[in-house]
Amino acid sequence: MALIAPAQSLDAQPAAPVSRPYAWVVFGLVFGLLLSDYMSRQVLNAVFPLLKSEWHLSDTQLGSLSGIVSVMVGVLAIPLSIVADRWGRVMSLRMMALLWTAATVGCGFAWSYEDMLGLRFLVGVGEAAYGSVGVAVILSVFPAHLRSTLAGSFLAGGIFGSVLGMAIGGAVGAHLGWRWSFYAMGLFGLVLLVAFSLCVSEKRLGREQRTARASGERAQPLRFRGLLPGLFSARSVIFAYLGSGLQLYIVGSLVAWMPSYFNRYYGLATDRASALAALFVLVSGVGMIACGSLTDRFSHRRPERKFAMAMAYSLASCVLLAIAFRAPLGTLQLVLIAFGILLAGGTTGPATAMVANVTHPSIHATAFATLSLANNLLGMAPGPIVTGALADRFGLLAALQWAPFACLAAAAMFFAGRRHYAGDIARLATAA
Repeated sequence: MALIAPAQSLDAQPAAPVSRPYAWVVFGLVFGLLLSDYMSRQVLNAVFPLLKSEWHLSDTQLGSLSGIVSVMVGVLAIPLSIVADRWGRVMSLRMMALLWTAATVGCGFAWSYEDMLGLRFLVGVGEAAYGSVGVAVILSVFPAHLRSTLAGSFLAGGIFGSVLGMAIGGAVGAHLGWRWSFYAMGLFGLVLLVAFSLCVSEKRLGREQRTARASGERAQPLRFRGLLPGLFSARSVIFAYLGSGLQLYIVGSLVAWMPSYFNRYYGLATDRASALAALFVLVSGVGMIACGSLTDRFSHRRPERKFAMAMAYSLASCVLLAIAFRAPLGTLQLVLIAFGILLAGGTTGPATAMVANVTHPSIHATAFATLSLANNLLGMAPGPIVTGALADRFGLLAALQWAPFACLAAAAMFFAGRRHYAGDIARLATAA
């Protein structure tokens, strides 16, 4: 079986073989579990002061309790996605959700730093591949021309879940104690897991096998020797990985440093600065959804426009944010930052759709995990670190003035990918 989809895998692909109402049920449940994923991940940050006071922890220990989850996500995302592609995505999602929700409830019973660290390790293992496998499940039950909208909407759930986890976790912890913050997050996830298990099964989502039979192709399991060629043989998909990762450099920088920016330059207290920064983070999530929908609208009949739209989002966010951080403090600057961050995350939906269009459905979870790895290694991880290093040397304002120019590199990658896209499709279709 060829591991690269022929041209029919583009937006002209027929609708998925499930009813539209059921497809939206699947989306709602998978999206709900993604909210639970990030709520369980970020609730710890909301109760840092309570843990520090009760257990007399250092900031390094608190940071390790948060960072261990990100470490496990980075290390295990691709291996666990390969397992899900090989043995079944629905069952994998169930096992992941069961592990992270049970471990989150367990955090409420922890009595020492060591207990909490071990349980947070399990949270990270459970959450490692959920995003990549979840988006693969969602894209498998909808028509291909909705891929940018669905991917952008789904991935925005991570932002919404993070904000909800910190807000609800902080409120519950303040009134009932930090242990109940973990109980609440875990129980929310367990309820969604039960609903997901009752409504979603591999049998009802057997799109890959039915698509293969419809094209006269025998359905076969994933062959590992064909995995790397399937992930990297198309030049356009490589540029999609690179462009998406480089664009998220600015998103990572802003998410990490906006609270400090508002505190230092607008004179806001820590709580007000964090609250205002959270609003800008939510704007970024809204932009993922809006830009994904706009991309699908303009590229319905011409899929190669996805690259052009992603390039436009990169260039526009660069211009807006570069001007914003050179403008005087005040309302105009805040408006420019809002529009800039609205577009900054807009490439996530188109990039995911590009990857889906030139990789075979049997390795979609692994392909999306590769995209996620690029997003973290090129963008979300170095963005805060490099900006912080520049801030130490030149000041935070100067660092944020230079950060948007990473978007130019992202735009260049999308431009290069667009040049190869049609040729890749033709070549891959011939090979198939």
